[in-house]
Amino acid sequence: MSGGPASPLPAPPAVLDARLVPSALAVWLASYLAVRGTAAAVAWAAGGLAAGGLALLALLTLGALGAPGGGTAGRRVRWWSGDRIWSGRRKHRSGWCRRTARVVGFAACCAAAALLAGAMRLAARDASPVRELASRSVTAEVWLTVADDPRRPAARGAGGAPPGVIVPARLDRVRVGSAGWRLADRVLVLAPAEVWADLLPSQRVRATVGIRPPRGGDLTVAVLTTRVPPAEVAAPSWPHRAAGRLRSGLRDAVHGLPPGAAGLVPALVVGDESAMDPVVVANFRATGLSHLTAVSGMNVTLIVGAVLLALRAVSAGPRTSAVVAGVALVGFVVLARPSPSVLRAAVMGGIALLALALGRPRAVLPALAASVLGLLLWRPELARSAGFALSVLATAGLVVLAPGWAAALRRRRVPAGLAEAVAVPAAAFVVTAPVLAGLGGAVSLVTVPANLLAGPAVAPCTVLGLLAAVLSPVSEPAARVAAWLAGVPARWIVAVADRGAAAPQAVLPWPAGAGGVLLLVGVLAGLFAGARVPVARRSLLAAGLGALLVVIALPVARVGAGWPPPGWLVVACDVAQGDAVVVRLAGDSAVMVDTGPDPVAVDGCLRRLGVRRIPLLVLTHLHADHVGGLRGALHGRGVGAIQVGPSHEPAWAWRLVAEDAAAHRVPVVPAAVGEVRIVDGVRVEVLAPRGAFHGTRSDPNNSSIVLRVETRGRVLLLTGDVEVEAQRALLRDRPGSLAADVLKVPHHGSVYSDRDFLAAVGARLGIVSVGAGNDYGHPSPLLLAELARLGVRTLRTDLNGDVAVCDQAGQLVAYPRSRSPPDP
Repeated sequence: MSGGPASPLPAPPAVLDARLVPSALAVWLASYLAVRGTAAAVAWAAGGLAAGGLALLALLTLGALGAPGGGTAGRRVRWWSGDRIWSGRRKHRSGWCRRTARVVGFAACCAAAALLAGAMRLAARDASPVRELASRSVTAEVWLTVADDPRRPAARGAGGAPPGVIVPARLDRVRVGSAGWRLADRVLVLAPAEVWADLLPSQRVRATVGIRPPRGGDLTVAVLTTRVPPAEVAAPSWPHRAAGRLRSGLRDAVHGLPPGAAGLVPALVVGDESAMDPVVVANFRATGLSHLTAVSGMNVTLIVGAVLLALRAVSAGPRTSAVVAGVALVGFVVLARPSPSVLRAAVMGGIALLALALGRPRAVLPALAASVLGLLLWRPELARSAGFALSVLATAGLVVLAPGWAAALRRRRVPAGLAEAVAVPAAAFVVTAPVLAGLGGAVSLVTVPANLLAGPAVAPCTVLGLLAAVLSPVSEPAARVAAWLAGVPARWIVAVADRGAAAPQAVLPWPAGAGGVLLLVGVLAGLFAGARVPVARRSLLAAGLGALLVVIALPVARVGAGWPPPGWLVVACDVAQGDAVVVRLAGDSAVMVDTGPDPVAVDGCLRRLGVRRIPLLVLTHLHADHVGGLRGALHGRGVGAIQVGPSHEPAWAWRLVAEDAAAHRVPVVPAAVGEVRIVDGVRVEVLAPRGAFHGTRSDPNNSSIVLRVETRGRVLLLTGDVEVEAQRALLRDRPGSLAADVLKVPHHGSVYSDRDFLAAVGARLGIVSVGAGNDYGHPSPLLLAELARLGVRTLRTDLNGDVAVCDQAGQLVAYPRSRSPPDP
């Protein structure tokens, strides 16, 4: 296209050299199986594969497979195929036969090498003295070197337990009493987030830990548990300190952005998902955008490709471009921290980018396959890493599919820049979708339009976010400006994910595991084959445009036929082991009491109810099963105020609530006994507590806010987790205010309830908000029997899902979401 802008993707080659691909796949499969095997079995398998591969290559060398000079030239050679003999002149098939045999033999030898490497690592793991210590669950003093960034699990903690982190580390030394060992074992440390979350890779620390057996299925020798902060032995290396400063500077620069965008920018730039809103993460998964936050060759290509485009615009020479691009690549590795995952992405993306920049696209696939071989031989456990698979596939899609698709779009007069903007994310989606489907057991029906809409915003967000990180040590105002500019496309990506995830039936259930992966591969192959037929191509285009309209035009929809039921007053959300109660107001508004443990679950419940505004959000107390889902309630909704009780324990939970409220600019206000709020005609009165309890069986539980809610002539008593002491205090202080039509049964149906209190309430309906198979024995059979004796009809979220209480023709009716007819 003479006269047009230069394309970042060169024309696709006529033929790609795929000779190394079978070897890479063989090594991948061998490594995948080896990690879960035993050292002896894997070693025997390695020997068998090596013997077979070497025998095949030896036959080639000796001319038994028709090699030139083997004395068979010009003769007819017979080949057996079942019970049929076919023959032909060797010159017509010997070349194909030799090439195939060579590829198979080499792949077998490579797989044998992978199995042997795996067997050696398994033997070293099993021979470690730490394995015997773990079997006895001993306590020891250990010296560790942090291997990667501490990771936060999805849950914030259970009950009053503080949130923890998982720290990958190398165990250098262990001491139990007078005995000690020097080692180099791979371990995982489960520790409190405080202090441990701030550790950097390469930092050396000392701590007292409990040694436990690992879950298995990888090369981890043991799991170390501790509740105390570590003592530093040695500071991290200077590259990791520099990376830490840059990453911290980026987080500070995006601090003023909306929470969704503030968490997404670091994730796009360096894969730092620590600040991502859990609801945004779930929406990315539902819309097939999760690959955007996986550090992959695509990240490297976007960043370094932008540098090459800028250099090409000023007519820089190949050598200058290569040097500057190399510097940019090293800078990205430092910024993202040179952990194995980032090094893997840099190797793959760098190889692909170098081959493309040198105009040798045929070399891309062999280079990619070679990098997979090397990385798997170095770290066999990568074969079971979803991030590794997404990284390899995204890079393969970029170098194999994207150039041809971009060229096809340009032939149809699509501008060069737009063609690449569409081709690159589309290729990444196609190759990563089967893996995501196999992992999540679902296929997003809005993935294609979501990727097409979000894809063009990825490059500017990534490049501007990188600029903000680089500027942060130099000029904080300049970094904030770059971060604000990066936040514009980030907000668009978050909006695309939110709208796509809210579309009706956006996610199709799909078989999980390897079967689901293969099934989706077959479906995609069929779609590609159909797209080559003009009539089918037009039909597919129409379907794609229809899905695009769904994403753009449809508002947040109520999912589930007939839900919520007409006339609903209050809904207890099924949020597993926790509380989340929604009291209906006018329009799309509601009062919310507690948010459960999971942001995604509470956001889903509010979406199903169509709630977009929460004038009052009450947190009865600060245990994780009541406040852990706060981000889900705040996400995309206007919240007037968050009301809390007199107890601010546990301290970590109070800090997280304050941080989340400040990030969404929502005031936090105290609750006072006797306080009455009239919200859209609904009366909300605070009955308890007069002050924080001390010296009881559970002070935070007994310090729960108790609310009397009057709506449409009905009375609801919402009791948090109050136990016997607080219930008796209510009987003493507010005996005339306890009668209610509906009781939210205290403390998930715990046995610690007072019979006189339950009788004084005199409820007709009781709702137990409880998680299936919980470890606490909730609800107590004794309590359920007492409620039945008092004539209280009880529904449970573990059995019924979301539970709605409705006023229909003057009758209270309970609707469980798990089945359509009302509960009799």
